Amino acid sequence: MANVTFSSPRMARDLTVYAVAGDTQTLLSVAQAHKVPVDFECGNGECGSCVLQITVLSDKTPYGVALTEKEKTVLRYSGKITQSQIEQAETSDIPPPHRLACQFIVRNEDILVTF
Repeated sequence: MANVTFSSPRMARDLTVYAVAGDTQTLLSVAQAHKVPVDFECGNGECGSCVLQITVLSDKTPYGVALTEKEKTVLRYSGKITQSQIEQAETSDIPPPHRLACQFIVRNEDILVTF
C-alpha cells in the first residue's frame, strides 16, 4: 500500500489516501476517486493542465521512474523539467520534481502531491 498525501491551498487540509500497490491507476484516477480537486483538461497527457509536484517521502531509493513520451514532451516544453532531469530519470531512476497526474502510475511508495 502507498500513502498518497495531497496538499494544496485549494483544500481545507491535506488529505492522505491509500493507493493499492500493483494497481495501474493513475494519480489522477486516485485523486478523482477521493474528490481531490486536481485540474485536468484532456486526461491523456497532451495538454499539461494536470501537472503536479511529487515528493517521495522515504529515505529509500525511489522505484523506477516511467515517464511516458507524452509526459516528457509536455513537461519539457512547459519548463517543468529539463532534458538532464529526463536523462537522470531514465538512467538512474531519479524522479523529476513534476509529473502529469494523468500519466503517473502510483507505486508502492509514500508520496506528497503538491498542486
